Amino acid sequence: QAQLVESGGGQVRAGGSLSLSCVASGRTNSNVVMGWFRQAPGKEREAVAVISWNSDSIYYGDFVKGRFTISRNNVKNTVYLQMNRVMPEDTGVYYCAASNIFHVNADRFVSWGQGTQVTVSS
Repeated sequence: QAQLVESGGGQVRAGGSLSLSCVASGRTNSNVVMGWFRQAPGKEREAVAVISWNSDSIYYGDFVKGRFTISRNNVKNTVYLQMNRVMPEDTGVYYCAASNIFHVNADRFVSWGQGTQVTVSS
């Protein structure tokens, strides 16, 4: 399994932007689906965005509504999440995850990062 390390979280005011990154190391393979998930206190973990290994298939949660962009650089083994026009309800721990299939169910992802906190103030 790959080791995943997220970075870029922090505090931001509503309407602002944040850029998250996730670097994979260890047993990496460009033929891997990558996803960003988030979990708010008291809520279940939900898929924010998922991207296929060649970026030809991308999923966004309905709540994204054109505000976030997922991308990846397979040479750098890195996946990104650009978050624009953030809202207080975007607050939570954001996790990077890897899977062998394109899916939005967290149970299908086999490698997880430790998470990075995103806090959006109103």
